[in-house]
Amino acid sequence: MKTLKDIRLSMLDLVAVREGGTVAEALAISLRTAQHAESLGFTRYWLAEHHNMAGIASSATAVLVGHIAGGTSRIRVGSGGVMLPNHAPLVVAEAFGTLAELYPGRIDLGLGRAPGTDQLTMRALRRDRVESEEDFPRDVAELQQLLAPATPGQRLVAMPGAGTNVPIWLLGSSLFSARLAAQRGLPYAFASHFAPRLLLQALDLYRREFQPSATLAEPYVVIGVPLIAAPDDGEAQYLASSVYQRVLSILTGQRGRLKPPVQWFAEQLREDERAAIADFLAAAVIGGPQTVRQGFEALAQATQADEFMLVCDVFDPALRLRSLDLAAQAMR
Repeated sequence: MKTLKDIRLSMLDLVAVREGGTVAEALAISLRTAQHAESLGFTRYWLAEHHNMAGIASSATAVLVGHIAGGTSRIRVGSGGVMLPNHAPLVVAEAFGTLAELYPGRIDLGLGRAPGTDQLTMRALRRDRVESEEDFPRDVAELQQLLAPATPGQRLVAMPGAGTNVPIWLLGSSLFSARLAAQRGLPYAFASHFAPRLLLQALDLYRREFQPSATLAEPYVVIGVPLIAAPDDGEAQYLASSVYQRVLSILTGQRGRLKPPVQWFAEQLREDERAAIADFLAAAVIGGPQTVRQGFEALAQATQADEFMLVCDVFDPALRLRSLDLAAQAMR
């Protein structure tokens, strides 16, 4: 049975553009946050690929990975994830192979099979390509081959990329990637920060079907955890209203920039709206130090995760860093 001291802390950043702020400011906030996470001993800092979404500035994921890696010195930096159906495996291998050469031993390549966007943008990204269920496993295998050392006579070689062996992670919110990660012996990250419903089922399947590989001898699980920490529960709930507003905008198809907190926001919502937000944030940890510790302990007991990947959308950048401080203290 894992204790909190056995679990690593990491962070996933969607690079939120705040209401009244700019993209440039959002990028600067991300770098400062990564530097702070590194100072706290976090293991990795991942950036998520999304497209055509108001308020999210992480679409050029590989570019951002290089920016964050260049502004830090130890923490692992990677994608959480690159949405593989949007890209040719060779292009991904060359981009992350280049990053691996620039920042040896610090780059992760998390892969997802969703488009990370809406249908119109998906068509713009993929042009006339029609995705089938067989494509993602085949593309993952091709990427693994392109990042492995080139073999004699190999005609297609990623340069840079070949021989870098950039660690590949599979990401998912359903059972598909859990099964594929188990079959390939790859580490698995579940997107419980926005789709927690199948969390326990997916982790159970992954662990039961896991086959050791040259990459990984035993299953390794990361779970996404929305976090809002503050000196007391009341302030945490107030700060969390920014997240509640974002979730509601996602559920109603009215995405926008990250909004400032609103006092008593949840109390002003209809019961069905509160229920929908609670379902979306079922894995969230929101509260003061004691509540945060209890929330982490409950997640650890339920999931036996090896790593918590925090998603922390606090409107005030300084209070976001304070949330990370409190999370790190709770894990000790």
